[in-house]
Amino acid sequence: MPDPEEIDGDVYVAPRYLAGSTAIADPALEPLMGLGWELTHDDLGNAYLTAPDHKVRLGLLPEGDDDGLWRINAYQDRFGPPVWGVSFNDSCPTEFVTAFTTALAHAYQHGPEHYLAQPDPADPELDAFNAVVPLINRGWKIQHSRWGVLELQTPDGMAGLEYTTGRLDAEKELTTLQARWYMWGGPKSGYARWYATASTNTPIPLVKAITESVSDPAPLPRWKDHMMRGLREHAQLTPVTPPPPVPTPLDVRRTAPRRAPALTTRSVPRWSTTTTPSAALPARRSGPRR
Repeated sequence: MPDPEEIDGDVYVAPRYLAGSTAIADPALEPLMGLGWELTHDDLGNAYLTAPDHKVRLGLLPEGDDDGLWRINAYQDRFGPPVWGVSFNDSCPTEFVTAFTTALAHAYQHGPEHYLAQPDPADPELDAFNAVVPLINRGWKIQHSRWGVLELQTPDGMAGLEYTTGRLDAEKELTTLQARWYMWGGPKSGYARWYATASTNTPIPLVKAITESVSDPAPLPRWKDHMMRGLREHAQLTPVTPPPPVPTPLDVRRTAPRRAPALTTRSVPRWSTTTTPSAALPARRSGPRR
């Protein structure tokens, strides 16, 4: 069991899709930086990671034009349009981004046929279903069907996924929420709601890495006071360090200090100015009786 002092948080949050962001980007950047991707910054404070072959780029954009904090694009031609794009907004739990970048690092190590692998053109919907399976296996429910959209939600209605079929506008997929894959979580109103998108041609193993992480039943550590109120109100919070158990009456009796019995009033000697009856009687002789 992890040492509570090593856990970055004072509560565990369940379900994890209500944990919110940690606001710490390093864990999500490390899988790619470990492969030697180049890190650069602009004057605004945005950060960029570029693969050695310049065919995959990641942008961490706290000063971007919208709330899309993370944007990852892949290219067949480094000077051409993106083949696929994935985004996460600034409220998304960082662990979901880390799950994606970890899978991307693995795919990148195995070459373009993995990180640029497109869904099966013969039956892309069947291929995409592999990314939906983790959600179904963990209790997510298929919603009332809408034409051209496969939608699933959690039983509590606090997270969902939408997969859109048919032809989509490639530019809108990369710049709006009208993407092939759209995932969300949190209250319907307020800044606590998060989303993630993945465009057409995003390799299914990379999408599955997100759905696996989102639906993982393991809770996530957070600092309670740093969580948005909307999340605290709906999530289950468990202290990282459990409070000491409440002692039972028997425990109280066992641990109570032993005290000497109290003296009664009869055994307490008292000073008196009166003469006791025994003191007024003459002393008896100690000799033998006749």
